[in-house]
Amino acid sequence: MTTTTPSRGRRRAPSRLGRAAGKAAALQKPRVLLAGLLLLALTSVMLLDGYLRAEVGGDERVRDGASSSKVPDKILDGGPIVSFRGGSATSVSVPDKTIALTFDDGPTPTYTPQVLEILEKYDVPATFFVVGSMVSRYPGIVKDMVEQGNEVGIHTFTHVDLSYQSDARVNREMQQTQLALAGAAGITTTLFRAPYSSETDAIDNYSWPVYEKLGEDGYTSVFVDTDSDDWKKPGVSKIVKWATPDDSDGASVLFHDAGGERSQTIKALPEYIEKMKAKGYTFTTISGVIEQEQSANGQQAGGPAATNGQQPGAGTGAGNLQAAHREAAGATLYEGKALLAAVAVAEYAVPTLSVGLMVVGVAVMGRFGMMLILARRHYKQRNKRRFSWGPTVTRPVSVIVPAYNEKECIANTLRSLAQSTHPIEIIVVDDGSTDGTSEISRNAAHELGMTNVRVIRQENAGKPAALNNGVRNASYDIVIMMDGDTVFEPDAVQQLVQPFADPEVGAVAGNAKVGNRDTIIGAWQHIEYVMGFNLDRRMYDLLRCMPTIPGAIGAFRREAVLEVGGMSEDTLAEDTDITIAMHRAGRRVVYQEHAKAWTEAPGSLKQLWSQRYRWSYGTMQALWKHRKSLTDKGPSGRFGRVGMPLVVIFQIVTPVFAPLIDVFTAYSMIFIDFQAALLAWLAVLAVQLVCAAYAFRLDKEKYRYLLMMPLQQLAYRQMMYLVLIHSCITALTGGRLRWQKLKRTGEVGTPTGAS
Repeated sequence: MTTTTPSRGRRRAPSRLGRAAGKAAALQKPRVLLAGLLLLALTSVMLLDGYLRAEVGGDERVRDGASSSKVPDKILDGGPIVSFRGGSATSVSVPDKTIALTFDDGPTPTYTPQVLEILEKYDVPATFFVVGSMVSRYPGIVKDMVEQGNEVGIHTFTHVDLSYQSDARVNREMQQTQLALAGAAGITTTLFRAPYSSETDAIDNYSWPVYEKLGEDGYTSVFVDTDSDDWKKPGVSKIVKWATPDDSDGASVLFHDAGGERSQTIKALPEYIEKMKAKGYTFTTISGVIEQEQSANGQQAGGPAATNGQQPGAGTGAGNLQAAHREAAGATLYEGKALLAAVAVAEYAVPTLSVGLMVVGVAVMGRFGMMLILARRHYKQRNKRRFSWGPTVTRPVSVIVPAYNEKECIANTLRSLAQSTHPIEIIVVDDGSTDGTSEISRNAAHELGMTNVRVIRQENAGKPAALNNGVRNASYDIVIMMDGDTVFEPDAVQQLVQPFADPEVGAVAGNAKVGNRDTIIGAWQHIEYVMGFNLDRRMYDLLRCMPTIPGAIGAFRREAVLEVGGMSEDTLAEDTDITIAMHRAGRRVVYQEHAKAWTEAPGSLKQLWSQRYRWSYGTMQALWKHRKSLTDKGPSGRFGRVGMPLVVIFQIVTPVFAPLIDVFTAYSMIFIDFQAALLAWLAVLAVQLVCAAYAFRLDKEKYRYLLMMPLQQLAYRQMMYLVLIHSCITALTGGRLRWQKLKRTGEVGTPTGAS
């Protein structure tokens, strides 16, 4: 039988979703771009934080024992301050009874402020050779350091041995540290001390070219005469002893204010200062030493190696004690500020993301545990020999098949329904198809001898309108809704309607399975359907908060559908919308695992993206539409306070942040500890495999498809995350989507061997 009816109460004008189609299409590319930019920003923040902590680009190599045959003897035997004024290497020694107190490896918030406090107490200046990454993380300490009258020099950005590095890396280490100083204290400096350096006689043939190059750039390299060796933590008395010059010699003395536990240094420093002052020593900075040397030689006082036309001594703050400083201005200053801002974001974001990662990890593992426990209980409960919903339901039911351009699939769908072991009427609602779907349906019914098929044609109005049209024309009190590309097993209808023996049940979710599972994409979706959807439904069933009845196979009491106003066009997930509406109307929604239907899953990544994008966005719409259930009482409130939080946490929030696990894992594999990160990833994969294997066991599926799971975790899951992030951005930006028709092949027929 074929009838043609217009969609009731509906004009030819497009629906609200249709009118939004143009706008949605125009906004999709920017939203995809925004999702990509968010992922790029996350990766950039992590790389920056790793670079600051020497996890990215770190190089722990230290050269030792190399020849010094190419280093001039006057440098090897000279003073600790080496400059290249006039293109010639010269060295400066610290005058007698003078201490140039220097500190390496800072700043650090634990010890540097204590050092500054001691220096201020004893009115002693010092020169701090700072690590650029530490400056960018603790700029306030450097600002205090300079304002107190101390001098700063560069100790590279990541504390690497420059003799192993390329010229580009050397330049980058210096420039980035200068930018950090500019952003922190508004200065740059001409002083430099190489990491792992000591006295000048330790300069070798590999490090000397580095000092020469930096000298050409205007830097003065600073070494030590006397090393406290405080990093060895030998005890306060030995630190003081080792830092004391012989006789009355002057010295460039090395301490550390960072790079490890420095409590002994903090205790030794006051004792050392008091001892040296008692012996008649004075304290100065490196620039102060150079000034004294120049004064003794009758030269103009000033700082080391003035460059860019600036006069030596044109420093800031404490005059010639800070003569190596240059005021940062222009692009250098603003780039420095930008660097500090980026580092501040990374310093805040990465720990926050780490906490988020822990929360996501706990939530994911908690979900797996909850699913396994409740799914097992559900299976045992529903498969007991004595379990029954009540008296066997034998009365006829109506099967509604909404169809839009389903010429490839509709005949297979009707052929499967013709084998139904339960009495049914079939209502095919042709939603304005242009491919002859109605004629194909009529011919298939005739060939199969099916007198229980009605074909209703309507103007194209969307799937919800087609389903509502079918409900209005249904003859029986139970209606089954399926997709036009789905095939039922012979006993699917019989199994699906049995829960209606319980008068509390208003709707039943069937067991949807992927029919085209022999492709990679199909296998991935098969795993998802069995593990994600069906295992979830067992859990939600026991908790009485089922969020979604699948569009491929679901059954409803007709009066319940009409009571809630039918299938709504308010969202793109009409199946989730109607399911939540059932809960809010006080109806119970259950899962019937034995009612199986086979659906044709998307066969390409583009179609898959389109489908899941609509699903995830529609789910968000449905949750927002029914948000008042959070404060309702009874079954509606139960869903609002149990089901809705579970859906939000496990289907939106956790998946949105789940990429953190993969990003952190990849980061750890590349930059930290490959083996440990790989073992952690494999452990998580093992947990997922256990859950998936149990789900396959409950559904009596073949385990061989689980061989695709590792690849699914690497590729398919990432795509689903991006789809969800894309949907969230669409929701946050107020976009709307139109209905999208997926291309079908009709390859899913009646299951082989179906009983």
